[in-house]
Parts: sequence; structure tokens; C-alpha cells
Amino acid sequence: MNTNLYTIARQMVADNKGLLAADESTGTIQKRFDGIGVENTEDNRRAYRELLFTTPGFEQHVSGVILYDETIRQSTHDGVLFVDVLKRIGVLPGIKVDLGTELFRDSSTEVVTKGLDGLAERLVEYARLGATFTKWRAVVTIGEGIPTDECIRENMVRLAQYAKLVQEAGMVPIVEPEVLMDGAHSLQTCKEVTLSVQYTLFEELERIGVDLKGIILKPNFVVPGKESGEVFDPVVSAKETLDVLGETTPLEVPGVMFLSGGLSDTDAVDALREINRLREEHMWKLSFSYGRALQTAVLKAWGGKSENVPAAQSAFLEQARRNSEACAKK
Repeated sequence: MNTNLYTIARQMVADNKGLLAADESTGTIQKRFDGIGVENTEDNRRAYRELLFTTPGFEQHVSGVILYDETIRQSTHDGVLFVDVLKRIGVLPGIKVDLGTELFRDSSTEVVTKGLDGLAERLVEYARLGATFTKWRAVVTIGEGIPTDECIRENMVRLAQYAKLVQEAGMVPIVEPEVLMDGAHSLQTCKEVTLSVQYTLFEELERIGVDLKGIILKPNFVVPGKESGEVFDPVVSAKETLDVLGETTPLEVPGVMFLSGGLSDTDAVDALREINRLREEHMWKLSFSYGRALQTAVLKAWGGKSENVPAAQSAFLEQARRNSEACAKK
């Protein structure tokens, strides 16, 4: 395996740094913009991403940014490619490469992630555009009679196939098996499903020969379902999440960068802080790859107005700093 992959993976999980997930699809960012009364136009999307990527000093806390297909091709208002903006300050550009979900076989509730068709060709283009790492998200829903073992397996097979193709293209794959918070399930049920998902993932990664030293794992924290009535406890969540990692994740994986998955800004920071407090020195680097948990306050401060850019950038820098501090082993 190209040792450059190991270098990139280690850079992604550099001490006390995490990733900004700015890979919202056009449909997803519509929801974000609707919440602040901003029209979802290409220029507004470009202006918002420029705000983030040109925040002075954010590179002190962020090692890389996950981009969307539109965004990796965009430039600042004065014509500098976003990829070049990031590289100039030592921030790695990455790219989301999955194409969303489709129903699994005859199910009306379970989905699998699509995007393998033509992926090898798209990876060549993304590498040419400057991407150094990629992301593929597999979503698992807990509900009545689900998830099934068959759907979990199919999602992890596809996730492993994606990872193999990405490494062959010379980039580091982020493998993201997300057990959704949606539902009334208990924290214990979330733990059991997360265990099953991550066991299956590493079985498939090893089966087809993915080099585990050249990947990043992006999992969910173990948390109760949103409608369960259970109160989120960051200490309990951290302990149960670390238990899952200890049972499923080989130590050769260089880093685990958690998704926020619907946790509030504060809860995401607290969960990260507690799991790093519990982490032993020989374990993986434990960091963040957050979207909403880094951007909610930014969007509110910006409101689509150019005069609010400094305040929005200040909000982004503060949230990035808080998460960076939460990565430090106490």
C-alpha cells in the first residue's frame, strides 16, 4: 500500500484536530437555509462555504474539510478555487462520493447506500481536482423488526468495496456506518446494533483486503433514540461507545472521527470530551467529523448577510476550538 495513505490518515487525526463536514447535498443545505430564511441558490451556497473556508485561524483546530461535488469545483468571489484555499493553509480537501440511499430489496423501511457504479472513474476525477480523502455514509435505522442482518451486511459490503476502490485511487477512505438516533429505542439497543454494524464492517474490510492503516472510521456515538425518553448522559455514552470500539475496531486503524448525528452542539462536545477522558494512550486517536454541530451557530450568526460574516466566522472558530479542546487527553 502507498505509504502516502498512512501520512494522510495521520494528518487527518493530528493532535486535537478534527474534520469539518461541509458536504451537505443541495437538498440538505436547503433545510439549513430554510431555517435562517436564506434562498438556496448556488451563489448563496458558495458564499456560505467561502465564509467557512476563509475563517482566520480555523486550521489550528481543523485538519480537513469534506466537500460536496458542487463545492470542490467552486471558487471564492475573487476566483481562487476552494481546494487551493484549503491547501494553502494546510487543510486537507476531501469529498463525499456516495450518491444517497435506495430501498433495500423489497423493504419499505430499510435502505442501502448507492454510488458504486462509475465510482472508479469519479475517483480519478476527484483526485485530479485535489481531493486527498473521501467519505461514504451507510445509514442503519432501528425500528420494528429492523435492522435486519441482511441489510446490515449489504451496507457493509458496499462500504468495504468503496474503501478498496478509494485506496486503489490513492486516497484515504472515511468509512461511515451511522446508526441513526431517530426512533424510540434505548441506549442499550443502540449499543447492540452498533456492535453488529461495526463487527460486520471490519469483517468485510478485512475480507477484501482493505489496508486498515489507511482508513478513518467515522461512527456514531452510542446514544438513546430521540423519542425514547432517556436523558442523554455524555459519560454513559462515552463508556458504551468505547466498549463498542474496543470489541470491534483493530488498533491499527489510525483514528476514529465521530459524527454528531443529531446531537446538539453542546452534547457533541461533551461526548467527545468524555470519551477522550476515558481513552487509554495506546488506543486510536478520537476526534470529530462534525457538520451541524460545527455549523448551527454559524448559520444563525450569518443569516445570509455579508455584513454578518465576521460574526459568523467568530462563531465557527469558537465551536471548532471547543471541539479541539475536547480531543485533548486529560
